[in-house]
Amino acid sequence: MALLELKNLHVALEAGTEIVKGVDLSVDTNQIHAVMGPNGSGKSTLAYALMGHPAYKITEGQILFDGEDVTELEADERAQRGLFLAFQYPHAIPGVTVTSFLRSAINAVRKARNGGEDDPVKIKDFRVDMLAAMEKLKVPRELAQRYLNDGFSGGEKKRVEILQMAMLKPRMAVLDETDSGLDIDALKTVAQGVRELVGEETGALVITHYQRILNYVQPDFVHVFVDGRIVEEGGPELAHKLEAEGYEGFGAANGRSNGSNA
Repeated sequence: MALLELKNLHVALEAGTEIVKGVDLSVDTNQIHAVMGPNGSGKSTLAYALMGHPAYKITEGQILFDGEDVTELEADERAQRGLFLAFQYPHAIPGVTVTSFLRSAINAVRKARNGGEDDPVKIKDFRVDMLAAMEKLKVPRELAQRYLNDGFSGGEKKRVEILQMAMLKPRMAVLDETDSGLDIDALKTVAQGVRELVGEETGALVITHYQRILNYVQPDFVHVFVDGRIVEEGGPELAHKLEAEGYEGFGAANGRSNGSNA
C-alpha cells in the first residue's frame, strides 16, 4: 500500500462542472512523481482537491493517506497527518510574519500529533532550525520578520513555500506549478529542497506543464494529464518526449482514464 492513493477520483467545482474525471494514482515514500499537462487540464484542481479546498467537491472516488480514507477530512486535518501543498500563487498574509506563521504551523502539527496536548517547539530550537533551513534554501534572513508573502517577489514567495516544507517536514508534498515565475537559480534551489525532503518517510507529487523543473527534481515517474485524466505514464524520458512533441498527441480519448500503481 502506497502512502498516497487516489482511487477513481472525480472532482467538480461548486457549480457542478466536473474537472477531474476519474484518476487512479499511487505515490509512495522515497518517490517523486510528476504530473504534466497543458493549462486548463485540471492539474491545479487535482492539487486543491487533495488538500481539501472547500470549493472543489469530490463527487466520486477516494483519497487514501497511509491507508486512511481522508476524502471527507478538512484541509487542516489533512495537513496534520502530513499532507502539504505548495501553491502556484502563494497568498500574502499582512500582519503575520514568516517567523510567526512557521512557528504557529509547527506547533499546530505537534499538538495534533500529541493527541491534542500542547507541545510547543522551544524557541531556541525553532530559531536554529529556521536559520539553517533559510541558509540552505538561500532565503534572505530579513524575510523572516516581514509579513508572509506581502510584497515578496515571485522567487521569494516560492523559496518561502519550500522553507515551509523544510520546516514542517510533511510526509507527502504536493507542489502545484512551483516552477512558475522562477529564474534558473531559484529553480535549482527549489528543486534541491524537494530532492532533500524526499526519502524513506516522504514522497512528492510535482505538478507542472514545463519540463525544465524536472531536469533538476529528477522524477521517478511521469504522468501525462489531459482533460482531467491521466492518459499516459512512464519514466523521466516521457517528460523529454512531451518537451519535444507537445501535448497534442496525448488526447484523452486515446488514453486511459486511470493512473499509476507504482
